[in-house]
Amino acid sequence: MPLLSLFNRSLLDRAARPALEFAGVSSTFGEIEARSNRLAHALRARGLQRGERLAFFLQNRPEVIDLWIAAVKLGLVLVPVNVLYRERELKHILADAAPVAVVTSPDLAGFVPAGVICWEVAELAAESAAQPSARLAVGGVPETPLALIYTSGTTGASKGAVLTQGNFAANGAALAREWRFTEEDRYLATLPLFHVHGLANGVHCWLISGCHLRLTERFDHAKAAGWFEDYRPTVFFGVPAMFIRLLELPAEVARAIGSRLRLAVSGSAPLPAEVHEKFRQLYGSVILERYGMTETLMNISNPYDGERRPGTVGLPLPHVSVRICDESGAPVADGTSGEVWVKGTNVCAGYWQRPEATAAAWTDGWFRTGDIGVRAADGYITLQGRRSDLIISGGFNIYPREIEELILEQPGVREATVVGVPDPVRGEVPVAYVAVDAAVFDEPATVAYLRSQLASFKQPKAFVRVDALPRTALGKVQKRLLPSWQA
Repeated sequence: MPLLSLFNRSLLDRAARPALEFAGVSSTFGEIEARSNRLAHALRARGLQRGERLAFFLQNRPEVIDLWIAAVKLGLVLVPVNVLYRERELKHILADAAPVAVVTSPDLAGFVPAGVICWEVAELAAESAAQPSARLAVGGVPETPLALIYTSGTTGASKGAVLTQGNFAANGAALAREWRFTEEDRYLATLPLFHVHGLANGVHCWLISGCHLRLTERFDHAKAAGWFEDYRPTVFFGVPAMFIRLLELPAEVARAIGSRLRLAVSGSAPLPAEVHEKFRQLYGSVILERYGMTETLMNISNPYDGERRPGTVGLPLPHVSVRICDESGAPVADGTSGEVWVKGTNVCAGYWQRPEATAAAWTDGWFRTGDIGVRAADGYITLQGRRSDLIISGGFNIYPREIEELILEQPGVREATVVGVPDPVRGEVPVAYVAVDAAVFDEPATVAYLRSQLASFKQPKAFVRVDALPRTALGKVQKRLLPSWQA
């Protein structure tokens, strides 16, 4: 089904229904339909044509949603840009994507490189208000590109994934069905809309189901309890860092929130099993962890009905085929680690202007994710880290996440990551970087515990203490930014 047809279920069929709340201002689906139509006319008046690229560099606000829907109607290609990016990242993305302009706000415009055309979002909205409210729909087929979304670049320069209307339609329809969205749901949206987690999952499940959405500019743990109490959401999407902060709420507050929360979804970074269990105990709600990528949207999910197994990302979604493969591309047996390969209508059309990278990432129609995983006999898949993160020490493979999970169980450890560092004898050895409460963390006890749980070659060579791990806006650790370590 075309993406706009999915949106029509709410924009047209539920026109009078309350849809969106932001900063105390509410909109119906019909008002969003009219605003996006006016914006489409304004963009056309500024000369934008089907297939042209338009970037946005904005905090969460309703205009982002209006812009997204208008792009679907006009057949434009949007380029969402992380609001935390600064000169180096912005220069790379905007030079690579070459958009006609960047829609932004006065507080962010100063970070945009000189020479790039900026359109101020409030001015564009004011201009749109004078345009006709009749739909201007060029339309699109599943193969029509809709977004050029850049990977997080945790290991180098980011690449633009070309995501089509069909990718977003397949992903949104599957998640709305699998996660049991209905128009009676109330979705608290705090994830950034420049990322596929908040946009492809959250916004699309909302538009397809016709539920109610409260949008916030960003997640703020100091305001979270008030949001949950005031809005009383039934659905919340977050990243592990958000769920860790939510564990700080008083037990009675958490229990009340959990009694109303039918679905709490975690993604974009690994969720420690310890956090999964603590959240269940405190909130009485079991987090649903899933696995996706910029290039593929969602691939795997713990079931809505059934066991949500801590430490795993669950089972392949119905529209996705998954293999676990060895270095030669041959499927491995259950219980054996290998690279996760996926195929489905969710997988992007390739990397923007990177034919070599596209060719390297696809084999016989399968997308090679670069993630290492293992499948249990009953089908549940556990991720063990990025292929590029694999540590080979003395000929033995070490998967950092296995060590990280054990370190995170220790008192006083707030964050932990393990990386391989060069070693003249073993090639590489693991080193742990930890953010800890110094008064609580007991390094000798932690070392002793790891020795009791892990093979000798997996023992961290050292513990390097840092104030906090460098992360992307969605919580992924940027290992390349960690301080160097020398024995």
